[in-house]
Amino acid sequence: MPGYSPELNPDELRGADLKRNVNASRAHNVDRLAHETRRFLRRRQRQPHLVRGYFRAPHVRYADM
Repeated sequence: MPGYSPELNPDELRGADLKRNVNASRAHNVDRLAHETRRFLRRRQRQPHLVRGYFRAPHVRYADM
């Protein structure tokens, strides 16, 4: 694997999911943004089927072991 290959990293898919679902423009300050981010991540913890999906994408399937 190349030294830097974000497209092959399942964590990048989680980051993209976070960016799509946490509305930074609604957060009027850093504390509110942190709160919304934690809320999103806690919600994902209760949705393991979605987290598994980060590893099921064709370009990151190598990590699904």
